[in-house]
Amino acid sequence: MNPQRYYRLAAEEAYAPPELLERYQKLLADPAKADPGFLSLWGHYLGKSAAATALATRIQDIGAGRIADMDASGIAKQIVSLTAPGVQVFDADTAIGLARSYNDQLAEAIRRYPERFAGLAAIAPQNPAGAAKELDRAVKNLGLKGAIVNSHTHGEYLDEPKFWPIFEAAEALRVPIYLHPTTPSAAMIKPFKDAGLDGAVFGFAVETGLHMLRIITSGAFDRFPALQIVVGHLGEALPYWMFRIDFMHGRMVAAGRHPRVGKLHHKPSEYLKRNFYFTTSGMAWEPVILFAQSVLGTERVLYAMDYPYQYVPEEVQVTDDLPISEADKEKLYHENAERVFSL
Repeated sequence: MNPQRYYRLAAEEAYAPPELLERYQKLLADPAKADPGFLSLWGHYLGKSAAATALATRIQDIGAGRIADMDASGIAKQIVSLTAPGVQVFDADTAIGLARSYNDQLAEAIRRYPERFAGLAAIAPQNPAGAAKELDRAVKNLGLKGAIVNSHTHGEYLDEPKFWPIFEAAEALRVPIYLHPTTPSAAMIKPFKDAGLDGAVFGFAVETGLHMLRIITSGAFDRFPALQIVVGHLGEALPYWMFRIDFMHGRMVAAGRHPRVGKLHHKPSEYLKRNFYFTTSGMAWEPVILFAQSVLGTERVLYAMDYPYQYVPEEVQVTDDLPISEADKEKLYHENAERVFSL
């Protein structure tokens, strides 16, 4: 690997302040009050194994240690965001206060290393008006570049109009929302958890793909046509399903089969191409990167590593070696991210 060959900007890179992990430990100590997906996910990541300990060390560092890992893998800059499920597992008042504090901490780290880090704001969808207000503050006062929403919040999804003040704020500020996975909600997790498939292996993709489709079919993008949402893992399989989604959605609308599935201004696939950006996080695999670029456009796919969860420096070589033009590689590595995040 030639670390200096490209300017690599990684767009889905997680951090967790020590205080957040302490709060997560307290939730784990009282499982009767915690979400089952949270217990499964963070019961593992805050365990005693060597891998869990290494991850906990890396995820708290927004300084020299993280930069050393970036240098070792040839990453010039990270867009850093609060790890899943962020503040979305707490009550609304607690979550609003924590989001503000963590955004201040992230902004301070970026001020120390402005050439190496940019950041996304944590928000608390539990209080949509408060979340919109915090996003406004984080962008205008702190210089953050959008918001991170770790998919469902207590089993609720952003397609519900009560959450649309968040969309309205993001559109008005011209910043994206990064829709990051979390484990399936309590209402859907059992068959995943029974088979050990509730996390990144499959549950994340199903839960977040569902969330994406709910937003599309709700008509949110007809109400907020300039809204941009960034998703990881090359779209949680939805690009592969676009033809069938369009076909079946059209059938459902024509038949009037469901009150929540109405006529849209465009086919669902068009919203995926117009209103979403897709990162390669966790998907360092040539065939699917090329497929995503072919069906979504080279302007809609951008690079991410998924640090520190999938910190595999050798995977950068896969992207370096893609059989695409140098111009398209520059789009993938940094130009698309610079555009959508206004870097």
